[in-house]
Amino acid sequence: MFKDRIDRAEPTPARDALRMSRVLAATLMLSMPLSMQPLQAQTTSPQTSESVHLADTGVLALADAMQIKKIIAVMREEGLDYAKTLQEDMFPGAGNRGWIAEVEGIYDPDRMSREFEAALSLALAGNPGLEAMTDFMGGVFGNRVIGLELAARKALLDPAAEDAARVAWLKLEDEDGTRAQQIERFVAVNDLLDSNVTGAMNSNIAFYRGLMAAAPAGMDMTEDDILASVSDQQAQIEADTADWLYPYLTLAYQPLTDAELDDYVAFSESAPGKDMNRALFAAFAAMFDRLSYDLGVAAGRRMQGQDI
Repeated sequence: MFKDRIDRAEPTPARDALRMSRVLAATLMLSMPLSMQPLQAQTTSPQTSESVHLADTGVLALADAMQIKKIIAVMREEGLDYAKTLQEDMFPGAGNRGWIAEVEGIYDPDRMSREFEAALSLALAGNPGLEAMTDFMGGVFGNRVIGLELAARKALLDPAAEDAARVAWLKLEDEDGTRAQQIERFVAVNDLLDSNVTGAMNSNIAFYRGLMAAAPAGMDMTEDDILASVSDQQAQIEADTADWLYPYLTLAYQPLTDAELDDYVAFSESAPGKDMNRALFAAFAAMFDRLSYDLGVAAGRRMQGQDI
C-alpha cells in the first residue's frame, strides 16, 4: 500500500534535475550509468563535498559569473511549490505547515550554495582552463547568454509560455532550417538528452533510498523495487526531457544570431567548455543527491505519522 502512494509522487529534485541542469546551457548531467550506482541502502544523508573541501576563490569567481545563486533561488521556489503537490499525493489530509517548514530547511539556499561551490571546487581542482571559463562566462556575451537562459527558465514556469515555446520549436523542426540544426547540434555536442535522463533517474533513486530509510517498517520497497520503479520511469523521463529541452533552448536563444549561437556551440566544444560542463554537472549532481535523499527522509517520517 505504501508503494501505491509512492508511485503517485515524482520526487521534486528529479523534476529539478531535468530543468535545472539546463538553466545554464553549459550544465550537463554526465553522471555514471544507472547500473553503476551503489546499491547499498543509506541511513544518513549523502555526504557532500562541503564537509571535506572549501570553495576555491577562482571557482567562486566562476560561480558568481554564472549567477549560480540566482539559479539556486529558482530551484528553491520550485522545490517549495512542488512540496505541496507531494504532500497531497503521499499524505493527503494533513496540515502542511510543518511539512513546508521542513522542506524550507532542506532547500536552505545558503547550504545549497556552499554545497555547490565546494563540489565545483573539487571538480575543477587544478584545472588549467578555469580562467578561460570565467573570462567567457563573465564576459559581455556570456552574461547575455546566462540572462537569456534564466529569463527563459522563469518564463516556462507559465504553462501558456511553455506551450508557445513548444509550438515555436515544432515550427523550427518542421522547417529544418539553420536554427533547428543549431539547436540539435547544441544538444548533441553537450549530450543533453541522455545525461539529463540519467541525472533525473539518479535523483529518483536517492529520493527512494531516503524514503526507505525513514518510512514505516511495513513499507514494501526493497532496493530491487527501487531500481525497478526508477527503470520503469525511464521512457517517460526521456519523453518529458525532450519535450521540455528543445522548446526551452528555442525560447532562450531566439534573440541570438546564428553566428552568436555558433560561438556558444564552439565554446561548448572547447576543452575549457567541456571541463566546465562536467564540473557543473558534478556540482549540481552532489546537491541534487542530498536534496533528493533528505526530501525522501522527510516524506518517510511524515508517512509514519499518518493513519494508513
